[in-house]
Amino acid sequence: MDAEALQTLLEGVRDGSVTVSRAVEALRDLPYQDLGYARLDHHRPLRTGWPEVVLAEGKTREQVAGIVAAMSGRGHPVLVTRAAPDVYQAVVTEVATAQYHDLARCIVVPDEGMAPPEDLGLLIVTGGTADLPVAEEAALTAELMGCRAGRVNDVGVAGLHRLLAQRERLQQARVIIVVAGMEAALASVVSGMVSAPVVAVPTSVGYGASFQGLAALLGMLNSCAPGIGVVNIDNGFGAGYLAAQICRMAAPGSDSAAPMASEGSA
Repeated sequence: MDAEALQTLLEGVRDGSVTVSRAVEALRDLPYQDLGYARLDHHRPLRTGWPEVVLAEGKTREQVAGIVAAMSGRGHPVLVTRAAPDVYQAVVTEVATAQYHDLARCIVVPDEGMAPPEDLGLLIVTGGTADLPVAEEAALTAELMGCRAGRVNDVGVAGLHRLLAQRERLQQARVIIVVAGMEAALASVVSGMVSAPVVAVPTSVGYGASFQGLAALLGMLNSCAPGIGVVNIDNGFGAGYLAAQICRMAAPGSDSAAPMASEGSA
């Protein structure tokens, strides 16, 4: 439940169109719902503007399905990250409207009142095709938050001419997410070409001494180019969330941050 929905509910009680018992039923799970294995933070949209996001890794299929069922139908979309196809099969059995995004490895339960994402100047740039799963997790997150994501894929620095050919699109962006593995030099190069802030996402793509993305993480943290913020290894969700917040706050007429909240106990 977000602030607008709560206000509508309380106004309904005041004018008599909503009974007290119905209001109690609507509010009974605030601030959280205890499922035994998870405490769902239904109060989070009131604080941050977006509901809790579910991380599927480390949970059983039944736990994820139970969480999604409890979160659905509350006036907001539900996002599950790092979900395998078998987890989706368990979820869709409980919530028929659930959708699976294979490349992003995410499950989405859309909300009927969702508006289409707006073009607020977000661009996602990848070093190589192997970075696409993380990039698509970022794109899906941002678009659920109302911020359409453009894509420039496979423009790593090993073929710098590919990136330079996209210079105009890069310079038009309001925020850029750079997703890269190996030594992750792409973030430094992009940041040196544009005035927009860059959200850098190191990926675990690379050979032996990449250390499952640690080399990319350290490379991005040690960038000589200013204007770069770095999220954790393979954290497309975090990058998409942050970039959407920046885009929405920078959008003309905006008076608030993004409509979404971080992954938590769920």
